[in-house]
Amino acid sequence: MKKQSRKLVMHEVFRAGITLKGFDGLMELIGGILLWLVKPDTMSNAVRFLFQHELSRDPQDYLATHVLHATQRLEGENKTFAILFLLSHGLVKITIVGALWLDQLWAYPLALFVFSAFGVYQSYRWTHTHSWFLALLTVFDFVIVYLTWVEYRIQKKAREPRGA
Repeated sequence: MKKQSRKLVMHEVFRAGITLKGFDGLMELIGGILLWLVKPDTMSNAVRFLFQHELSRDPQDYLATHVLHATQRLEGENKTFAILFLLSHGLVKITIVGALWLDQLWAYPLALFVFSAFGVYQSYRWTHTHSWFLALLTVFDFVIVYLTWVEYRIQKKAREPRGA
């Protein structure tokens, strides 16, 4: 019975993890659409307004200055790349997560490939940025890859004919 209980917990953790991935995909999709619709200078003004209090107290505030700098760089090719990146990542994550929630067997290998690729790319980016947030996101992606592998084996075994 203990093994069954462990499987149930793993299944629930897997479901929670892919739900977070789906939420992340939705936020990327919304971000891509907003980026597409909002002009960079309007975005910079909005960010400056949002962080006005923090910047008045600490003009070198890490988060505020980085977000403001990022919005100021979003012009031309940078903006197009960011839009395409966010829209494509968001759509891919939402599609895969939806299929995983519906227990579509084909989605498990695809999720393993895509989420592993995201993790490898994020690891590469980490070597340039040394961002702790990116490191945590990468660890989360690899945990999701592991949980997806475990769930895939369970789903595949459950669909095998008895006695096979």
